[in-house]
Amino acid sequence: MATGSRTLWKGAITFGLVHIPVGLHTATTEQGVDFDWLDKRSMDPVGYKRINKKTGKEITKENIVKGVAYEDGKYVIISPEEIEAVYPRTTQTIEIQRFIEANEIPFVYLERPYYVAPINKGQKVYALLREALVKTGKVGLAKVVIATKQHLAVLVPSGQALVLNLLRWGDEVKSLADLDLPADGIKGAKITPAEMKMAEQLVDEMTGRWEPTDFKDEFKHAVMKIVDQKVKAGDTETVIQPEEEAPQENANVIDLTALLQRSLKGGKSGSEKGARNAEGATAPQGKAKPHSGTKTPAKAAGKRSRKAA
Repeated sequence: MATGSRTLWKGAITFGLVHIPVGLHTATTEQGVDFDWLDKRSMDPVGYKRINKKTGKEITKENIVKGVAYEDGKYVIISPEEIEAVYPRTTQTIEIQRFIEANEIPFVYLERPYYVAPINKGQKVYALLREALVKTGKVGLAKVVIATKQHLAVLVPSGQALVLNLLRWGDEVKSLADLDLPADGIKGAKITPAEMKMAEQLVDEMTGRWEPTDFKDEFKHAVMKIVDQKVKAGDTETVIQPEEEAPQENANVIDLTALLQRSLKGGKSGSEKGARNAEGATAPQGKAKPHSGTKTPAKAAGKRSRKAA
């Protein structure tokens, strides 16, 4: 279950006066086949162009503005300065808003998981939060900003790890009102006792343990089998990819594990008091120094979206 990846984001889990310094790691990998576009004449990578859909001509980014459709064919133009002014403030914190029952969030709201690992001597308080969630059957509902985008998220204990699963906002999940669904309950759905008994027997016969390795992407494996055969036969092409800037990592996160006891006793809010980190330096309570070094694909995309369409 090791991530085998670099830290994507560094910050802290916060609730009450407690800061738990942590880093985020990707918890999933893409399973589809990645078909890159290549120029068959030269085997050069093929990218995307900015094309005017009406004229079919390529245009420069200087002539592109961002518009939001409010009616069919009618737009409001939003300037880069207006967009900049409303971007969410990066706080480098996973701010727990409340604790809720673990089974309270429907699966349809779950979007993308990240492993959360402790850093900067945060192991003990990390473990304490994890075990408290396990014992109480609760999960932490939180807000977090990643790559200039604010997310609703849920912090869930999973084995030795805490998993931060990004959630869809309430208005992103469609209502069931327009669906023609059967009524609730056995009687409401007009299911006979015999039908229910046979359905239960079938479920019992097909019941097994959760083994993720039992399932695989059949299409991906079939394509990769073809790739392997062509590689062995020497039927390959060489493609030179453009060089990418190497990512850098840097972080300065406050370790406030000593505040746990004061938080449980109802101490003052994090914004009202300063606290000392592991090295003894004083820093504003409840805030972590913004991290500017680490770049992720999502963050890079966020920056591009602020400069060009």
